[in-house]
Amino acid sequence: MSTTTDLKAEQRAAKPVLQLGDRIFSGSAKGAGILILVVLAGVAIFLFSEAFPALVAPASEIRGGNGLVAYIWPLVFGTLLSAMIALAVATPLAVAVALFITHYAPRRVAQGLGYLVDLLAAVPSIVYGLWGFAVLAPASVGFSTWLNDYLGWIPLFAGPVSVTGRTILVASLVLAVMILPIVTAVAREVFLQTPKLHEEAALALGATRWEMIRMSVLPFGRSGIISGAMLGLGRALGETMAVATVLSVSGVVTFNLISSSNPSTIAADIALQFPESTGLAVNTLVTSGLVLFAITLGVNMLARYIINRRREFSGAN
Repeated sequence: MSTTTDLKAEQRAAKPVLQLGDRIFSGSAKGAGILILVVLAGVAIFLFSEAFPALVAPASEIRGGNGLVAYIWPLVFGTLLSAMIALAVATPLAVAVALFITHYAPRRVAQGLGYLVDLLAAVPSIVYGLWGFAVLAPASVGFSTWLNDYLGWIPLFAGPVSVTGRTILVASLVLAVMILPIVTAVAREVFLQTPKLHEEAALALGATRWEMIRMSVLPFGRSGIISGAMLGLGRALGETMAVATVLSVSGVVTFNLISSSNPSTIAADIALQFPESTGLAVNTLVTSGLVLFAITLGVNMLARYIINRRREFSGAN
C-alpha cells in the first residue's frame, strides 16, 4: 500500500506545473483551433442553407434552363483545368528556383532573389489580370499559332487559334505566375532545413552537388513540396479577378487550350454574375460556391493524407 502511495506521489511530483504564461498560451492556441473549426462549420452551413433552394428547384428555373448539373459542370471543369495547368507549370519552376536559392546561388544573390520572389506574392491579382490581358495575351498569339501548325493533331492545340489570345492557356499561365512565389517560399524553407549530416555524408561519399540534392534534399523536402503545391493549388482554384480579366468565356467544356471557346471558372463566374443576379440565380451561384468549397476541402484533405504518409522520413539534424 505504501509503495502505491509513494508511486502516485512521485508521479504528481514529476508532472510539470504550468506557469501562468504557459496556461494562457495553451488556452489561446486551443481556443484559436476551436474557433477555426466553428468558422469553417458556419461557412459550410451558410453555403448549404443558401444553396438548398437551387438544389430542389426544377431544372427549367436554373440559369440556362438545363438544370443545376449542366450549369455547374462546365465551371468545375474550367476551374480544375486552369488550376492543374497552372500547378504543372509552376511547381517544377518553383522547385528549381528554390534549389538555386538554397544550394547554388551566392549568399548575396540568393538573399536578393529570395526577396524578389517573395515580393511577387504581394502583387494584387487585378494587376496580374491586367498584365495577362494587355501583354501576355497578345504576345501568345504567335506561339499559339505555332502550336496549332505543328501540334494541331493533339486535341489541346486543335484550334482555331484565338485572334485576341484570351484563352484558357493564357489564364493558366497567369495563375502559374501568381502561385509561383507561394510554392517557392515553402520549398525554399524546407530545403534549408535539410539535415547537414545527410548532405555532408553524400558529398563525402563522392556525390556531385546534383546527386547530393537528388539523394538528400529532394527526399527530405518532398512533403514540403507537396504542401507548397497544395497551397498554390488552393490559390489557383479560388482566384477570381485575374481569370475574369483575362479569359474570354463561352461556357463550354473543351480541352482546346488555344481557341476562343473557353470554359469559365467558378470563382470568376460568381464575380461576374453576382451583381446582376436576384432570387434563385443567387442561390445557384451559392451552390457553385458550395461545390468549390467541397473541391478545396477535398484537395487539402488529400494533401494532408499524402504528407502524413511521407512523415516517416525525418533524418538527423
